[in-house]
Amino acid sequence: MSVPGLENVIANETAISYLDVEKEEIVLRGYDLIELANNATYLDIAGLLLDGALPTPEERRLLEVKIKSEYGLPRNIQSILQLLPEQANMMDVLRTGISAIASYDEELDDRSNDANTHKAIRLLAKVPQIVANGFQATNNQPLIEPRKDLSYVSNFLYMITGNVPTLMEEEVFDQSLIAYSEHELPNSTFAARVIASTQSDLYGALTGAVASLKGTLHGGANEAVMYMLLEAQTEADLERLMLKKLSQKERIMGFGHRVYMRKADPRALLMKEALAELAAEKNAQELYDRCVAGEQVMKREKNLYPNLDYYAAPVFHLLGIPIDLFTPVFLAARTIGISAHVMEQHGNNRLFRPRVHYTGPRNLHPPIK
Repeated sequence: MSVPGLENVIANETAISYLDVEKEEIVLRGYDLIELANNATYLDIAGLLLDGALPTPEERRLLEVKIKSEYGLPRNIQSILQLLPEQANMMDVLRTGISAIASYDEELDDRSNDANTHKAIRLLAKVPQIVANGFQATNNQPLIEPRKDLSYVSNFLYMITGNVPTLMEEEVFDQSLIAYSEHELPNSTFAARVIASTQSDLYGALTGAVASLKGTLHGGANEAVMYMLLEAQTEADLERLMLKKLSQKERIMGFGHRVYMRKADPRALLMKEALAELAAEKNAQELYDRCVAGEQVMKREKNLYPNLDYYAAPVFHLLGIPIDLFTPVFLAARTIGISAHVMEQHGNNRLFRPRVHYTGPRNLHPPIK
């Protein structure tokens, strides 16, 4: 019996994360992700995913020092980014950059946990730079060098916008990175584990994850949400637009989830609160109200709840992140989660090799010569 989309099929065992739909909790190595987002930092989550335990303040500081020591892209990588055409999709730019930097890693073919940890730290350092510099390079803008005097999260946002973020902007961006950091076994993480199961390297697995996330049914929803919110200038405009899309059987991105189904995505509620704070600081209350109005339309018409992308999109927008970078930022945040899954796969590996339910013809014969 085939299961289209492998829906609800248990494909692996993991000690990394779990979506408990009944309790509406995202479990991250035993912790509630939302509680972590309200009380810890993205680098705390990075340490938790890498080492299996929350770091102490000193351990977190040392992790940040290690990441900053890996800042900077090889000149040849910068040249590759600048050679890409202006119309290049930013996920293709990101995929190219990650694939290219693999050859510079002297531990590339070492699958040990220590070597993979080192590679994950290098990726945490370099993926945000590929995201930011890839955008600047393909838009004929000067590249922005990382600043070690800023925190890891603050520097990431600075490299995208060119402006040092305020404390609130840094805190909201940090929360958004945590929200995107890990989410059990979505398509991109599964793709990375399938690739890793062949004993391919972390860079190759992450490159495959980027290709997966580029697909419009996985990543890209946050971008589609923002375009919709910008197309509708008022609450009434948004309701009319959504009702028109629904009448034409169009899918409205930012609502529903394969796992949560008819339950709320806890991360959406987290970002809704963050949007409220950010909108108040930036005099953008109308945008917040418009988002809430759209949420009410979908609840009334389709009994669907918003997922993370619905409220993360306007958060990114108010932080000054270009829409083309919404999905690359998603991948940058998820880099640590995917790295943890690849390390777990390498540590207790079995090659993924499923079978199919064949529906084609049988007993055909070629013409006799």
